[in-house]
This record gives sequence, structure tokens and C-alpha cells, in this order.
Amino acid sequence: MAKIKVIIKRPDEEFGHVCNISNSLENLQKTVGGYIEAVPLTDKIVIICNEDDKLQHLEYNFYLPYDTIVGTAIICGTDGDEFSDIPEGFFKTWKELLRGWGN
Repeated sequence: MAKIKVIIKRPDEEFGHVCNISNSLENLQKTVGGYIEAVPLTDKIVIICNEDDKLQHLEYNFYLPYDTIVGTAIICGTDGDEFSDIPEGFFKTWKELLRGWGN
């Protein structure tokens, strides 16, 4: 299975970390601890989180202007209907976004 470059943000991390992970449903589910939900951040970037995160009372991670993310999240790019590498240089932008949202 192909690997994609992503940001993984756990609740105990300030900004998360960049890494390469297997782009398989099983691996994405394992990383977030359950069924996945893709929350659009932009038209080319999504946040993958646990679909039942709030029902499971997972630990707070970060705020978005329109939602609260709890539990471990994966931030990645999109290519059509497929998950893909995070755009180059997005990690710096990501830090600025989190600061702007008051995280």
C-alpha cells in the first residue's frame, strides 16, 4: 500500500508531527481509533478523525472555527476522492492556523 505524507496531531501535542503513513482504510482507522470521518479544512486538505469521537468522550485536541476536534487527528491532502500528501509547506501554515483559532 502506498504511503502518504501527513500531519498527525494527538491531543498531547501542540502542533502535531509530520510523518509518512500507509494510505489504507485499516491503518487510518487504527491511527484515529475507530471509523473515520473526513472533515474538510480547505478544498484540498481534510482532517481525518474518529467518526464517533464525541460520543466516545475522547480527549480534546483542537478547535476549528466550525467544530471541535477530539482524539487523534490526521491532516492530509486530497486528490479527487483519494487521500494524498499534505501540500508542501503546510506545516508552517498549520501552526499559524492553530494559533489563530486560540488553541
